[in-house]
Amino acid sequence: MPEVQFVELSNGQKLAWREWGTGSPLIMLHGWSMSSIVFAEVAEALAGDFRLLCPDLPGHGQSDPSSSSDFRSFANAISEWASKIDVGSVDLLGWSLGGQVAMQIAADHLLLLRKLLLIATTPRFCQADNWSNGLLETQVRALDRNMGRAYEKTLGDFFVLQFVGEQMSKERYRKILQFAVRSGRLPEPDVARAALQALGNGDQRELLKKIHQPVLVMHGELDQIIPLAAGEYLCQQLPNAQFSRIPGVGHAPFFSSLKLCVEQWRNFLQ
Repeated sequence: MPEVQFVELSNGQKLAWREWGTGSPLIMLHGWSMSSIVFAEVAEALAGDFRLLCPDLPGHGQSDPSSSSDFRSFANAISEWASKIDVGSVDLLGWSLGGQVAMQIAADHLLLLRKLLLIATTPRFCQADNWSNGLLETQVRALDRNMGRAYEKTLGDFFVLQFVGEQMSKERYRKILQFAVRSGRLPEPDVARAALQALGNGDQRELLKKIHQPVLVMHGELDQIIPLAAGEYLCQQLPNAQFSRIPGVGHAPFFSSLKLCVEQWRNFLQ
């Protein structure tokens, strides 16, 4: 496992990241309540072809929290970090919340982006009158309430939800749990709840027409957190997108179908 590195941003906040491999740079943004360590396995598999740059989002992993946990605040922090380490032209991958941050970066032209990969991503996390492809607001409020009562158990239950319906061995699940969760660091409860609120309130549908890079949208057909239809909507609305539907997989395809993800990501980024 590579050592964690740190950059100090202009506001005094420290942002942590890990780096694997050499070659064309690929930034990878993790999901809510997780850290860059979730990419350890897939980064090792890609390290022969790419320079993998995996930051901890503000308040997650070993990065300091920022004053705000909305998509734009996270996007600005990642942009400043990337500028300070001088990555230049770069590909960008985002998983779940990381995908929403990636879309914000692309729409605001914060990085010199070549291609974009959106894994289990949605433009709107919660349902609305004109949007049925999300969780009910009552579900998100219940998640927030449960974090206030039993924080670690609630996050543990949420992690299990990512694999519901899959045919995964207990040994494989334990391996994922060990390197992706137990080897990392949970965000502070107030940070996780603030980021969840940003997820619940966010609506990025109007941003999609501003994203013109080639995009690979990948979604597991069993996803219980972000419905498959949300990924299909992204592919339909983004001007230059292709869709990859992964059968038998839930919210984290790179855990459940590692070899397939490595192959598809490598082919797309050529």
